[in-house]
Amino acid sequence: MTDLDARALRDAYDTQVRPELPDPVPAGVTIERDGPLFRVLGLDQRGFLTYRTLDGLAGAELDALIARQVELFRARGEAVEWKLAGHDEPADLGDRLRAAGFVPEDEETVVVGPVAPLAAAVPVLPEGVRLREVTGRADLARIAAMEEEVWHDDRGHLVTGLAREVEADPQSITIVVAEAGESVISAGWIRYQAGTGFASLWGGSTLPRWRRKGVYRALVAYRARLAQQRGRTLVQVDCSPDSRPILERLGLVAVTTTTPYVYTP
Repeated sequence: MTDLDARALRDAYDTQVRPELPDPVPAGVTIERDGPLFRVLGLDQRGFLTYRTLDGLAGAELDALIARQVELFRARGEAVEWKLAGHDEPADLGDRLRAAGFVPEDEETVVVGPVAPLAAAVPVLPEGVRLREVTGRADLARIAAMEEEVWHDDRGHLVTGLAREVEADPQSITIVVAEAGESVISAGWIRYQAGTGFASLWGGSTLPRWRRKGVYRALVAYRARLAQQRGRTLVQVDCSPDSRPILERLGLVAVTTTTPYVYTP
């Protein structure tokens, strides 16, 4: 696709996907507003700060907005993530966040593209592997255990977070596992952005011995078909360097980057 197409897709992402607020809001989750910024509390193991645009805030006004978040989460004794897009203004926003005590984690690439080609793909799964939609906590715990094996850190928050989303509205999210026998070898979920043409793909972690066998591609195609059935025309993924080449081969286009800046009291 041309650079103009990429800009158009980024504009669609900015206007339809951002500020990425949960909809509907799960039980126990609170959303507060501070100027152009939204604070999401109780959704995950840490708070979340998001926005569509900072409305031209810069200099001392921007530093004051950042300082208010630091003070609030310091008082709560809770970590918080500020999701920074690569094209956000002002250009020195990352520097200002670091100066306030936020630490950048791994950068991901936001890719966007049409649903139809993804839905039309028919990847071949390895023999003995099947895809299955799940909702129960027992299966969510199996997903968390698989991710802990992949990433070597605690993923217990996935169980609570995904269960809350399913309970709030089972039509807003679909969770899919790839199983080999009794083992979960990969998993991903899809969120259908309310009131937009977008669906977003999440997860996709795969056990090392099952990589490069078409499992991730099959999960992408399966979820794209779910999006198509619900009338979504565009799909968005915040992807790692490992999955980006696969998604670009499937027709998605890089439109920006996203970096979690995390403040920990």
